[in-house]
Amino acid sequence: MAFSNTYDTTNPGSAVSNREDLKEVLTILAPEETPILSSASRSNANATFVEWTVDSLDAPSTEGIAEGADVTSFADKFSGRARLGNFVQKFRKSFNVSDLQEAVDSVGPAKIAQAETKAVREIKRDMEATLCSDNDRSQEDGAGSVYKLRGLGKWIESSADTGGAGAPADVPDTFKTPAGSIFNDNNNFTETEFNDLITSVYTVTGNTNSLTLIADTALRRSISDFARIDDTSSTTSVRQVNYDGNTAQITLSVEMYKSDHGMVSIVNGNPDCMPGSGERGYLINPEYYSLAELIPLGSTRLPNMGGGERGYVDGSITLMMQHPGAHGKIVDI
Repeated sequence: MAFSNTYDTTNPGSAVSNREDLKEVLTILAPEETPILSSASRSNANATFVEWTVDSLDAPSTEGIAEGADVTSFADKFSGRARLGNFVQKFRKSFNVSDLQEAVDSVGPAKIAQAETKAVREIKRDMEATLCSDNDRSQEDGAGSVYKLRGLGKWIESSADTGGAGAPADVPDTFKTPAGSIFNDNNNFTETEFNDLITSVYTVTGNTNSLTLIADTALRRSISDFARIDDTSSTTSVRQVNYDGNTAQITLSVEMYKSDHGMVSIVNGNPDCMPGSGERGYLINPEYYSLAELIPLGSTRLPNMGGGERGYVDGSITLMMQHPGAHGKIVDI
């Protein structure tokens, strides 16, 4: 004879009368931070293709001028100007809730307002992933190709465009990212190499304004190791840690890195949005990148056709790199 039990709810027995214990708790298990999207300054776009101009200065000269020499040649001070551009990209997330679901009680809850809020959170992640991507820009042609913006990974390139990972062909050499500002050696990323990147960026901008490193997981851990030294001189593994004797806390993470050529804030990149396998990082100069909005992020409700409330959130933005050479990139450590 079988005992009464708690697990068989499909056949007659004591289990059919057991109450549920469903807590008023709803957890979303996904990274939501969008540091590139959130920190960028914004302007309005008025077309599907957004353009801006860049210029440079002549190299410094130490030549003197002879006494009494006349001016016989004249320089066009605007010959070095170039026009850069990026297409806007449209993003959209739809949502709907059935009429019955809207009427019942649920954990969360699961009403139309919550569906709308979740769509907003999701579209921001879409935007962040696109901004951080290696995508190149593309123009809509009415035959399947849609407008797409050029991501950070494509803007921050030093080589000529070869149809692959090279720099965009429409960026003149003067304004491309120097090779010294890109680390892609598939080797141990050291503090010296990090300082070399910062110095390379400084040689372009000439200022020590704060930089921001958007770092994925493996890169962030590598930079935190700059404060630690592995002692391999003995058979026992010993790790030395830089420690401030005036405090009672050993800090093993790096939030702010002070170099000879600028302060760098270390910010966690969203691991769902960064390309690669945890090793990507963007050394961003906030003064030289921004977003342009053609359609600001917003929500639209559609008519209820009888099945329930529905709608969508959308927005159209593009990435403006005022100077591709003012940034750095870490690809593979």
